[in-house]
Amino acid sequence: MSPILVRPVREQLEHDRIIRLLKTKWRRRYEVGMNPAAEQNAPVSSGTAVVYPDLVLTSTDRRHKLQGVIEVETGESVNHLEALSQWVSYSRLPAPFRLYVPAGMVDVARRLCEENQILASEIWSYHSVAEEVRFTLVHKGKEPPPPAARRTTRPTQYAAAHRKASSRPGERSVRSKKPRATRVRAKTKKARGRGSRG
Repeated sequence: MSPILVRPVREQLEHDRIIRLLKTKWRRRYEVGMNPAAEQNAPVSSGTAVVYPDLVLTSTDRRHKLQGVIEVETGESVNHLEALSQWVSYSRLPAPFRLYVPAGMVDVARRLCEENQILASEIWSYHSVAEEVRFTLVHKGKEPPPPAARRTTRPTQYAAAHRKASSRPGERSVRSKKPRATRVRAKTKKARGRGSRG
């Protein structure tokens, strides 16, 4: 939780409940560290600073490479100060940043991201139905292909275009005529040579 924000007790309890639900959801794929309330169990280095997102996703191998961070907001915490103090630094980490906000705050969260140039990989909404919490993906950021993929795409396209051009009937007939024309000229020269000797 951000030091500039003190949530009402009821919102804090709901916030921590959602974090635990998400931990259960994501631990099928990752090792999940959790920082509920003011706890600092799973730190992440961001430049020279250390940040504590609500959930930290790491790979399950020995390297425990960072795979993503998740921040859960409540109605009170979807605001400009929270965006600047946390979302900006989370979006600059070398891993996807997923933001979860109440269903009624989706438009506000989108506007804050646009105004502050925050690149959220995904924005999810959540709402409660009785005792059940439902999550909905409402925004997915466009990620450019990796440099290696871009390098291999251009030569492949060029090669395909080159093969297509070389297989045109017109070009093939031009190439096949050149050797024939050369042979005709050679025969004509031989015939002239014989005629002059006779």
